[in-house]
Amino acid sequence: MNTLALFGALRNPRFARLYAAQTISQIGDALTWVGLALLAAQLAGPDQAPAVLAVALTLRVTTFVLLSPLAGVLADRVNRRTVLAACHFGRMVVIALMFFVTQVWQIYVLMVALNALTAFFTPTNQATVPLVVGRDDARPAFALSSATTELLGIVGPGVAGLLAAWLGARALFAVDAVSFLMSGLLILTLPALRASQDAGALTRSTRSDLRDGTARLWRDPPVRFALLMELVAALAGALILTVTISRVEGGLGLGEAQYGWVIAAYGLGAAAASLVVGAAGKRIPLTRFIALGALVTSLAILPGNLVPLGGLMAFWLLAGVGQNWVNLPTETLLAERTEEAAQGRVYGAHFAWSHLWWAFAYPVAGFLGIRFPDQAFVLGGGLALVLLAGVWLSHRGRLGAGLDERTTPAPADQSG
Repeated sequence: MNTLALFGALRNPRFARLYAAQTISQIGDALTWVGLALLAAQLAGPDQAPAVLAVALTLRVTTFVLLSPLAGVLADRVNRRTVLAACHFGRMVVIALMFFVTQVWQIYVLMVALNALTAFFTPTNQATVPLVVGRDDARPAFALSSATTELLGIVGPGVAGLLAAWLGARALFAVDAVSFLMSGLLILTLPALRASQDAGALTRSTRSDLRDGTARLWRDPPVRFALLMELVAALAGALILTVTISRVEGGLGLGEAQYGWVIAAYGLGAAAASLVVGAAGKRIPLTRFIALGALVTSLAILPGNLVPLGGLMAFWLLAGVGQNWVNLPTETLLAERTEEAAQGRVYGAHFAWSHLWWAFAYPVAGFLGIRFPDQAFVLGGGLALVLLAGVWLSHRGRLGAGLDERTTPAPADQSG
């Protein structure tokens, strides 16, 4: 399989429309976060804008952790086309209301509403990919989606800045609202997207399905290994996202443009890594990608306090590769090790747990950045490596005994 084979997934007309809808909405998302930062500066002042954004991000993660497991259960029970389209149209309304915001508290209310809808959309969308392409073809489909997401993360803020300068910051919300409208209409062109139901689907309670989603993550050794490696990656990633700005502007005495270059290198590494995972096909076990990714991203941040700008860009590119090699293979692993009837609740539970890791990692990164600004990356990288070693040693026996991701586990207990 080569890199061009990634685009073979688009020969599936249902996936092509799903992918197009996701891409259109993500272009709008890039505009929204730039618009939110500019709006926060307008309403609260430049000095208080970071605090406003920090509260908004905290609300985002909290909403994801609380609601996404329920979203996954819903995705297993109803027509996913309805959920996806409703979330697109709902976010269209919320983003359109951002155009009229005049108070900071209104930003918080709308962010809770927006992220509640995203908490339902994202796990449903993730579980729908293997539904439309099949479990065996999920790797290239996820890889193409991931590469597109990373590239839009690099290009999107620049486009948003140009539009903001031309149309004004609030106009970004109007453009994003249109993107959600287009995505929702595109989703409605799809046929019904219903997962198959197992024998006990009609008798199980919602609480039972919620427990089952998390149980499947923790009972299956390869999936549990991947989930814990995501904690390692979150710790390294949180340091990159919170401490890089002080390293570039404070430690190196450079400006916003150079900071943008460093973050762009990080995103470029993640985009390139997506193509590698897709091109590798099934020749390399996903758990091997995950372990290597956690190691690479942890090692890459270690010299962050020591190297000049060029070195920082190079190491951050490697860190982006490592981050992607943890996150993308984990999404695919869930598809390949979960039967269709349970994929919604598994992706919902995973979305909650992976964001809980970031909720833990951000305060740790912030503490290191404030208390140890000259050693934050080496201390954080060392902590990530210690955690990585613990996860590897605790799982080495089971993974090494022949239990890898190619073996589908037995369904988790669904009683209750």
